[in-house]
Amino acid sequence: MVAKVEAQSFRLDGLKWLVIVLLVAAGVVGNSFYSDFSLLYRVLGLVGIGIAASFIAVNTNKGDAFWSLMREALVEVRKVVWPTRQETTQTTLIVVVVVLLVALTLWMLDTLLGWLASLIIG
Repeated sequence: MVAKVEAQSFRLDGLKWLVIVLLVAAGVVGNSFYSDFSLLYRVLGLVGIGIAASFIAVNTNKGDAFWSLMREALVEVRKVVWPTRQETTQTTLIVVVVVLLVALTLWMLDTLLGWLASLIIG
């Protein structure tokens, strides 16, 4: 019975996506057509069209799946244990020191191989 309700609520997905495409196209055409109007009004119009298109998109099957993925991602971000300022500073300094050591080693190796090649070539 639940499957029937879900199938009915998402059965007009094709029509909804067509409306979304038409809204976006209307926003693009309207923005160029009303180019003599203030930029503020055009941006506000585009934001309104974007909100309407997003609302319609969330009410589709794929949009609902995307929205639930975003909610689950937020839950996972809240579970992350972020490093303290001291840990971040120490890790950054370690990375900088290691990069400098590797750069110095590669520079010395390059200089040595260049000197050996010049000896061989003459």
